[in-house]
Amino acid sequence: MSATASYTPPNDSAHQPIGWLGRLRIWKMIFSVALSERLVYRGDFALGTLMRFLPIITQIFLWWAIFDSIDAAGISERSEQLVSENPSGEPTAQIGGFGFRDMVAYYLLTMIARAFSSMPGLASGIAQQIREGEIKRYMIQPIDLIGFLLLNRIAHKIAYYAVAFAPFGLVFYLCRDYFVSGFPPPHLFFAFLASLAMGFAIGFFLEAAIGMIGFWFLEVSSLLFLYMLFSFFLSGHMFPLSLLPDNIEWFVNLLPLKYLAYFPAAVFLGKIPEDELAGEMAMEAAWLVFFIVVCRVAYARGVSRYSGYGG
Repeated sequence: MSATASYTPPNDSAHQPIGWLGRLRIWKMIFSVALSERLVYRGDFALGTLMRFLPIITQIFLWWAIFDSIDAAGISERSEQLVSENPSGEPTAQIGGFGFRDMVAYYLLTMIARAFSSMPGLASGIAQQIREGEIKRYMIQPIDLIGFLLLNRIAHKIAYYAVAFAPFGLVFYLCRDYFVSGFPPPHLFFAFLASLAMGFAIGFFLEAAIGMIGFWFLEVSSLLFLYMLFSFFLSGHMFPLSLLPDNIEWFVNLLPLKYLAYFPAAVFLGKIPEDELAGEMAMEAAWLVFFIVVCRVAYARGVSRYSGYGG
């Protein structure tokens, strides 16, 4: 009697390409886990958000003193006329197209814009994963590093605003009188929301691209420090960019950093001329596409030269 042995080929299901449906399931799972993690400390989230508005009190007194000193010096051309129309004694000067109330409203809006566009720990986290070899898991698993980090940041922002909605609402209600022009018309409000969304994406892909430099250099902290320094000033987070001298403002307006803070606030307050709004929105979209391409190219080239040992 002879025995015949049948050959069973190895199971290659693990090596089969994953379709779009499988990827959607993976992305959904990643997003759900990330969102659950962010909602664990929602009480701390809300309290921390409310505390972040405390510096606005300092800003109110600071800009009151600045505008009041301008009025007292008679620098504002219409100061005497406006003081007679405003017996409350509130400063009436204009700086760079911003009055005192506009300036306070601007700082409140830039807090929202920066909450969207800021990506704390993103670039340094990518560089650390490259340096310590943790990036290898994204090479052997069907998970894209950039997509994974993007989903995590989206989950973080959703959790942040879901929890911070009440503190934000309270502060804006108390400061409602500073919004002189009131709620913007529908087309400006839509442009404001679109600028926030694109500002979030620009902030993400810009910092992710900086983190990809870790494929070529072991440490990116110095470069990241320079970026954060320039971003703080040139994004309009510290003051409106219209306050800059004309010979500097035109150059700063060419940079993408203004879309991280200044531009959304200026759109809401109606400081962007109607005939320039569409062009500015298109320029913001162009910068977004640029940073997406830069980030993807940097990642692809970095992976092709990456060598991970041990671990």
